[in-house]
Amino acid sequence: MSTRNDAQNGAKHDGQSALELAVYAGGRVSRHPLPAEGRVSLGRSKENDVPIDDSSVSRRHAIIHLGPRIAIEDLGSANGTRLRRERSAGPTTKLLELHLEQGKTLELSVGDAVNLGSALIVILPREGAASAAPGQGPGEPIVIDPAMQRLYALAERVAASPITVLLLGETGAGKEVLAEHIHRRSPRAQGPFLRLNCAALSESLLESELFGHEKGAFTSAGQAKLGLLETAEKGTVLLDEVGELPPSIQVKLLRVLEDRKVMRVGGLSPRPIDVRFLSATNRDLAAEVKRGAFREDLFFRLNGIALTIPPLRARVAEIAPLARAIADRTAAALGRRGPAFAPETLAALEAHGWPGNIRELRNVIERAVVLSGGDTLLPEHLLLDAAPAAPAAAPLTPTLDTSVAPAGAAAAPAAGSATPAGTAAPARAADEDAGAARPGQSAGDLRRELDAIERRRIVDALEQCAGNQTQAAALLGMPRRTFVARLDAYGIPRPRKRKSSE
Repeated sequence: MSTRNDAQNGAKHDGQSALELAVYAGGRVSRHPLPAEGRVSLGRSKENDVPIDDSSVSRRHAIIHLGPRIAIEDLGSANGTRLRRERSAGPTTKLLELHLEQGKTLELSVGDAVNLGSALIVILPREGAASAAPGQGPGEPIVIDPAMQRLYALAERVAASPITVLLLGETGAGKEVLAEHIHRRSPRAQGPFLRLNCAALSESLLESELFGHEKGAFTSAGQAKLGLLETAEKGTVLLDEVGELPPSIQVKLLRVLEDRKVMRVGGLSPRPIDVRFLSATNRDLAAEVKRGAFREDLFFRLNGIALTIPPLRARVAEIAPLARAIADRTAAALGRRGPAFAPETLAALEAHGWPGNIRELRNVIERAVVLSGGDTLLPEHLLLDAAPAAPAAAPLTPTLDTSVAPAGAAAAPAAGSATPAGTAAPARAADEDAGAARPGQSAGDLRRELDAIERRRIVDALEQCAGNQTQAAALLGMPRRTFVARLDAYGIPRPRKRKSSE
């Protein structure tokens, strides 16, 4: 049987697959690299290879069997294991739900959605592995642009040291990919990599999740619980969207960074931890410090060295290989051969401003593969005509400060200077764009078709997440505010909040 480290380590070891398990539970998304062969246990107990902290998940809920084929086995769970899979039925698509009996196994395909109680798991190609370019090893990101090559060269040097790293850049530019690269190149590569979205949890939940709590610390604390920082022992923690931390949590995080100890909620004495911290934000933290929204002392602690990732529009040479990698991955998940790109399609991609960066590119290409239904992607499949214009920015002049700034030094762009991401208008997801019509179809018909597809996805996501809007928005990769606006636009009743007793 695989150990927990088997499920958490990166692709540095032989036998590691190019797949990962995405877990959507409790309003959070966690990702766990999977071994090429073996068994990975899932459940609420910390003894599982992938613990899932959700009350609807049994202590030992299911096992994923990995090898030439992938299958899932239910271990007699209380709330069941259900596979949700779309099947085409003529011009329409039906959603099938298969319930798994105890002791039985069901074969899975990459991209299948499986409910464990109300938690959702999906097996996906690992982000870095899916975007590996020819000549690069598995798990390596595509790095072609000269500024990006210098940035990753500096990241290699930084990875070997224990210094805290602040990753800056626009939303969707690839901060998490760079963070995982630093982890894989660090002495902590054998330990876990924990990504914590600081914007996804309320202030009250964030404290308990980060630092843990003792039994009886509050009404529903029936037993002691390790905090996420404790579970990342000997590993790396990425504080994503760190600029969204509330002031009270900023104070406690600063204490952790200084003392390397955590105090559980309701605890009497701090507990030592051995964790390396990375943080990421699209905000201009220096400006946030000036206006009093972010603590200056915490900023200095996080800013051991700042690495700035250029936006995708400044890395035109990487657009085509990224698009091809995303298309191949999407087609494989659909059981199809990867499509070719017409020359005019590549030209349209390279001419687009990409305000949503790689995240927008992924949405556009995945949608194009679904809409094309053929072997070649044409410009009309991209639906880029009504996409928002790129935010105004000063011309990017690639520069690189190869010195490691001491803690407390001002942040210096590592890969280039660009307009601070926090000052740009929020970019809409590519799924929000109205598109051009396909030949023989009016723009209005196509818009209605896409609206119907998106409405169904939202309803399905709410059903999978038991009405939790935050979790459903995360499942769809959509900002919560946009998700709520979609509910109103499509006339979908907003689920009532559950009572605390439930």
